[in-house]
Amino acid sequence: MKRDLLAKSLAQMGSKPLIAAEAGSKVDENSPRSLKSMSDVLSQVSAQAAQDVDVNEIGDSEIADRFDVSEGLDDLIESIRTSGQQLPALLRYRRGPGPRYEVVYGRRRIAACRVLGIKVKAYVKEMDHREALVSQALENSARLERSFIEQAIFATKLEDQGFTRAEIGDVLAVDKGTLSKLIGVARDVPDAVIYKIGAAHEAGRRPWLELRRLVKTENAPSDRSVLLLVPEEGTAAEKLSAVIDALQKVADAQQNAAESAAKGPSPAPLKQMPATSVAFRSKGQRLLIEVSDRKERGFINFVETQLERLYKEWKEKS
Repeated sequence: MKRDLLAKSLAQMGSKPLIAAEAGSKVDENSPRSLKSMSDVLSQVSAQAAQDVDVNEIGDSEIADRFDVSEGLDDLIESIRTSGQQLPALLRYRRGPGPRYEVVYGRRRIAACRVLGIKVKAYVKEMDHREALVSQALENSARLERSFIEQAIFATKLEDQGFTRAEIGDVLAVDKGTLSKLIGVARDVPDAVIYKIGAAHEAGRRPWLELRRLVKTENAPSDRSVLLLVPEEGTAAEKLSAVIDALQKVADAQQNAAESAAKGPSPAPLKQMPATSVAFRSKGQRLLIEVSDRKERGFINFVETQLERLYKEWKEKS
């Protein structure tokens, strides 16, 4: 009997409840509701053979889990052209007008078959929206296709669909702390900025966490201003690095300005007395005298001794 890719993915993840379901065992009652509901679907899918489906009869998923299915598609096209489609996609029946099916997972395989002008091998099952999302999340998480930010966006979409964080953590195979970071980045970094940067598969999570920190700082630029800092050219990783550098410069400039303001305005420069080493500056109720030549520093003592006399002269004249 052929095994569905999703079942293989779950085996790699060590998902005991779902693997047991595929074998016909009872699912753990403590499993999240979404995962338990998937057990029957997995059993049905693994028990049927894939069929050839016209790609024109397939509509896209309501929630995309990849930014750009065309990324790296040439290699997959060549692989299918040479060796055929090795892994079936999973489709579900649609309701209403339009294409007969909706893709659950395998968007890139369908795109490659569309380019080649051939039918796609796929399993087709009846499943509701939640079951489809769980299948989509499990399959792609196990195959490590999504980048950090794609995972983050998908996690927020699952949360918006009513999934609990416990369920999301299970289907994405991430712990509570990682899930919090994923959702935090996707919620705090403007969507327009994320999509202009791109998936950035090679970037990892650290740059995205740094970008989140910078856009959350006090007096951070507006969303539109941040968007304008993203370069038009370059790879996604290069764009991500560039916008982080630009925001850091803005933050540094603001900090320097705040420190300067705290210190107060810079004093006016000293006025040099012609042909002497004596310089002075007066402001308000203060007079500063400096002598740069060591031999003439006695002038300071002389001024001190003459202050009382100078004051009396000034008082008499005024």
